[in-house]
Amino acid sequence: MKKGLILEGGAMRGLFTCGIIDVMMENDVWPDGLVGVSAGAAFGCNMKSRQPGRAIRYNKRFANDARYSGIRSLLTTGDYFNAAFAYHVVPTQYDLFDDEAFNRNPMEFVCVCTDVETGKPVYKRLDQCSDTAYDWIRASASMPLCSRVVNIEGYKLLDGGVSDSIPLEWAENNGYERNVVILTQPMGYRKHHSRLMPLMRIGLHRFPQMVEAMDKRYLMYNRQLDYVAEAERQGRCLVIRPDGKLPIGHVCHNPQQMERVYQTGRQAGLQYINEIKKYLCE
Repeated sequence: MKKGLILEGGAMRGLFTCGIIDVMMENDVWPDGLVGVSAGAAFGCNMKSRQPGRAIRYNKRFANDARYSGIRSLLTTGDYFNAAFAYHVVPTQYDLFDDEAFNRNPMEFVCVCTDVETGKPVYKRLDQCSDTAYDWIRASASMPLCSRVVNIEGYKLLDGGVSDSIPLEWAENNGYERNVVILTQPMGYRKHHSRLMPLMRIGLHRFPQMVEAMDKRYLMYNRQLDYVAEAERQGRCLVIRPDGKLPIGHVCHNPQQMERVYQTGRQAGLQYINEIKKYLCE
């Protein structure tokens, strides 16, 4: 029986997820595969490289570094999170990503992106580290309006959360019979139609299928919440979510705020670790 870990996105809310997966690593709990969306992919890759603490460490270190993220980067490069510095310089020069450990780890790692020409999800399994692999992860986390379209291996890609925010159904259809799902919104949350759609229509006017996917994203997301709830009721998944709204926005430049959200995740991880062990290891 294949056992999976499903990580939704949520930009900096993903630091909650980091706290949980760090506790899992510290307790030697490993799924057979991890499917990450957006921040879930960008932070979740540190589980395949077996590096607890790395994601919170580099986010705090570069929180106020203009080379890493910010309006200057958006205006000069087209990406709020600087593509070259954040995804290629930091992991190779400042906070080294353990490529060899990533390559050796048999855990399957899949990141979800959205094809802007079709508005449909693209699921990319990454077994070996490379600049191309880093760019697939970047594509998964490239938020519309805050990022350039990522051209890679014949695709034009942006944020995977637009087309498949919580890929539990995909995981089940691909052989994962028991899954832990980490959400970054509390119980009872429902997504609403985006107030930014007028800007989306302008910024993505060359990609009408992507605009349509953005327009209907809230419907897709709420259907997925219902799917997860039913799977949870049937015992097909274990769901971990914050108790309340996480006190952080999509972007954040406050290391103390980042640490608070990360520690909230750690507390949830410690609370659930025995249940996670039982669910994934027995």
